[in-house]
Amino acid sequence: MSLIPLETFEEEARGFLDANARKKQAERKFVWGEGSDKVAMFEERSRSDERNDLHQACEWRAKKFDAGYGWITGPVAYGGGGLPGAYEKAWNTLEAQYQVPNQAAFTIGLGMVAPTILAHGTEPAKQAYLHNMYRADIVACQLFSEPGAGSDLASLQTKALRDGDEWVITGQKVWTTGAHYSDIGEIIARTDPDLPKHKGLTGFVVDMKAPGVEVRPLRQMTGGASFNEVFFNDVRVPDHDRLGDVNNGWAVALTTLMNERAAIGAGGGGGGVNLYARVIEMVRHFGLGDDPIVRDRLADLIIHGRVSGYNNQRAMDKIKAGQLPGPEMSIAKLAGTLNLRRLGDFVSHVLGPKLVADTGEWGTYAWAMLVLGTPGGRIAGGSDEVMRNIVGERVLGLPKEPGIDSKSPFRDLKVGTQPT
Repeated sequence: MSLIPLETFEEEARGFLDANARKKQAERKFVWGEGSDKVAMFEERSRSDERNDLHQACEWRAKKFDAGYGWITGPVAYGGGGLPGAYEKAWNTLEAQYQVPNQAAFTIGLGMVAPTILAHGTEPAKQAYLHNMYRADIVACQLFSEPGAGSDLASLQTKALRDGDEWVITGQKVWTTGAHYSDIGEIIARTDPDLPKHKGLTGFVVDMKAPGVEVRPLRQMTGGASFNEVFFNDVRVPDHDRLGDVNNGWAVALTTLMNERAAIGAGGGGGGVNLYARVIEMVRHFGLGDDPIVRDRLADLIIHGRVSGYNNQRAMDKIKAGQLPGPEMSIAKLAGTLNLRRLGDFVSHVLGPKLVADTGEWGTYAWAMLVLGTPGGRIAGGSDEVMRNIVGERVLGLPKEPGIDSKSPFRDLKVGTQPT
């Protein structure tokens, strides 16, 4: 796409949207008791509904990609438009005014995996995947966490052994969103067990339909199965699908994780306008508008949400300016999940037993889905504890947190001795 005036771009984009989508109706003011009272951290859909939604989402993404709006700022060599970020921002503003299929299925692939392939992939991998990912010909997932290596990702045990021009991957991953409908996945595996744990890792793009890949759903306490566990039994991956240098997978993982935390932090963490309106109306509905404790806690909730939103905007502007996301995204992610917990605590205070006993009353028991889903948000993308360590060490410059693999003057002491 050649560089045309922004006004011309907006006019053409609006013409495409008018011809291919319906404009949204003016958003109705929230009224207690009207419409759906669903409030959830994670979408709880059946597999058949997921397949149908994904099909519609892929159709829309392919259509807008073919018209030049699928990867507006991407490199032209890989199917992108090569335009400045202002053009993408203009498109997003326009598209938000129309009824288009939900694009959540691409959040991980395009928000985390694609930037990592662009930064670390071989030329054949970039050519093979980036165009097809942004056109939605293929969908991607992220394969990092393991049963024994979640927050301490560098302790992962899934291994990759080289066999000529291929790698053979064996191991297990867990909490993988979208694995059951993904075509490829970004995986980090251990390629040298003799090196320190951060040094012996390598990243790969793996075919999720390859022989030896087994995907099993994980049932959550919300009742749904948004996540999966994935088993790799001697899965072969060509070396040209390696990401970065051999044993330099930690740098690859950090690229993905920073983009992941950017996506999670930008989600608002319970600070969205719709949730504010719903909570405020809930307080009024139950006659607590003049309760000083409720008013104080509500103000605290809203203030934290607004401050978090300002911090997120600063971080996202940095990314839009072409800079890599940094440790400040850990602040955004941590603030988002803390705000979700504040929201759950506040709702629990207001609703009491109505939150856990389904009486059929509108706007009460429905909040349980968000409260039960919040722990998942506190783990996804790095636990709250890990985020605090990153902020302390990399943002505030505090000493590194001692760990089982840290050097300590007490590590090799015998009982009854003192350090020298």
